[in-house]
Amino acid sequence: MKKSYEAIFENNKKWVESKLAQDKEFFKTLSSTQTPEFLYIGCSDSRVSAEEMMGMKPGELFVHRNIANVVNSLDMSSTAVIQYAVEHLKVKHIIVCGHYGCGGVKAALTPQDLGLLNPWLRNIRDVYRLHQTELDAIEDEQKRYDRVVELNVQEQCINVIKMAVVQEQYLIDEYPIVHGWVFDLRTGNIIDLEIDFEKILKDIQKIYNLTNSDWVMSRLNNKNLI
Repeated sequence: MKKSYEAIFENNKKWVESKLAQDKEFFKTLSSTQTPEFLYIGCSDSRVSAEEMMGMKPGELFVHRNIANVVNSLDMSSTAVIQYAVEHLKVKHIIVCGHYGCGGVKAALTPQDLGLLNPWLRNIRDVYRLHQTELDAIEDEQKRYDRVVELNVQEQCINVIKMAVVQEQYLIDEYPIVHGWVFDLRTGNIIDLEIDFEKILKDIQKIYNLTNSDWVMSRLNNKNLI
């Protein structure tokens, strides 16, 4: 009886053959270097495949995924990825992408002890606390969950912008630009949340400034950011 994982090797073989049929130098080129323009920070949910939904090819997208697309300064995994992507790969865009129906968000809003997940999900509970007035006013439970997903993306974008490497690199070449998106599993569409960074960053610049410069106004003067 064939084991389920064996199909993966068969699929890989077919994939290699199809790529070589299109371009005999495909893997030689692929292995030589990587110069992605985008860093994608998304959820680990198995239904959300970054490259597939964005129509990107191998080498075009640098990816970090975790439960509920959280960016926490104490998480060395996400911060190391951002540092490497910005400082060494010179990505021009950082995308934080959540998705409706996120299990991590729903778990964070459930009054239950989830053991080792508790400190991780507390990041999302903190998002709710920051926006409690708005969220408590939403009577429809599904709409409230969806809004938490959106606000979680917003707060994680802010956490990205708080990082010194992002601030410093932007002062040099006006990149990377940060984007907040949500993937709608119900329709397959990617939604740009069009977060009002100008309003948000203007109020907190002096708190999170790590460059001793007016980095927020520098960002806001670039119309591509908004």
